[in-house]
Amino acid sequence: MDIGTLIEELIEREGGYSHHPADRGGPTNWGITQGVARENGYAGDMRTMPRAVAESIYRRLYWERPGYAFAAEIAPDVAAELFDTAVNMGPAAATGFLQRALNALNRNQKDYPDLTVDRRIGAKTLAALGAFMALRGRGGERVLLKAVEALQGERYIALAESRPANEAFLYGWLANRIG
Repeated sequence: MDIGTLIEELIEREGGYSHHPADRGGPTNWGITQGVARENGYAGDMRTMPRAVAESIYRRLYWERPGYAFAAEIAPDVAAELFDTAVNMGPAAATGFLQRALNALNRNQKDYPDLTVDRRIGAKTLAALGAFMALRGRGGERVLLKAVEALQGERYIALAESRPANEAFLYGWLANRIG
């Protein structure tokens, strides 16, 4: 799993500077909101934020800090999806989707114990992921990926239903973030 490639693909999807009136995140560049940029030390104009700043933020906040590099050693395709979902919804949401899916797929705890959905990657989540992959293999990884994406899709629809302005983004979220 090459995080550099994932970041390249992500930035290509996100594009450059944007300030959509319906986007509560305000000005963004390379997919990084102004708030996240400020929290991570960038104080300049968002229009001119260097790509390297975005790359650093993506690597640190959305790959290393949530522990997706560890998940990538077990299930690389799932880890790639967690990274992309974390960028769009936050690492807690992405990790919660994984934990919920693992719980639903453990055959009433016959394969591994249920996880507490604490929305953090830890030893128990990694052990459950490892047990799932040992039992189900790469075909199982595709099923787990579908389960995570189903939860993600449901959340996108709920966001559009709860705030009509989000309907401006729903098509793109579904087209570019799932599958």
